Amino acid sequence: MRWYLIHTKPAREALAQTHLQHQGYELYLPRVLQSVRRRGRCRESITPLFPRYLFLRLSEGHQALSPVLSSRGVAGVVRFGASYAIVPDRIIAELRHRADPQSGLHRLMDPPSFVRGAAVHVTAGPFEGLTGVFERAAGSARVVVLLNLLGQEAPVRIPVDFVLPGYAA
Repeated sequence: MRWYLIHTKPAREALAQTHLQHQGYELYLPRVLQSVRRRGRCRESITPLFPRYLFLRLSEGHQALSPVLSSRGVAGVVRFGASYAIVPDRIIAELRHRADPQSGLHRLMDPPSFVRGAAVHVTAGPFEGLTGVFERAAGSARVVVLLNLLGQEAPVRIPVDFVLPGYAA
């Protein structure tokens, strides 16, 4: 038994899952519960954790991959050169372990909240290791931080994932 990574057509993960299950394949489609903003309102939505991908477990010698390629919703099987990508069992086990036991859904951690004027530390990217002052959010994925560069405070846009509150020790 081996896990393979299936690439689906856009927004067709559930369709591919349904058709492959009807063919007797074991599948795992990790899903996430996340807040989305639509028309100015926040609401929770269930979406694939890995958009356009799902995991398929194949009993080698008893099942073939060729029917998978022609299944509805499937774009292909992920390959590295001529070899299909094999996903280790421990990866699937860890994903299942991290999911909520009742719902089976994953939850993404909310980014840390920052207060204007608070000290921040840059943990990655070209400004890694620098400390600065949080100025404002710049969309959902970036923040503006004032960094002391060449003796002057300069506003720099940085991915929110690269910034932590406070100074590093």
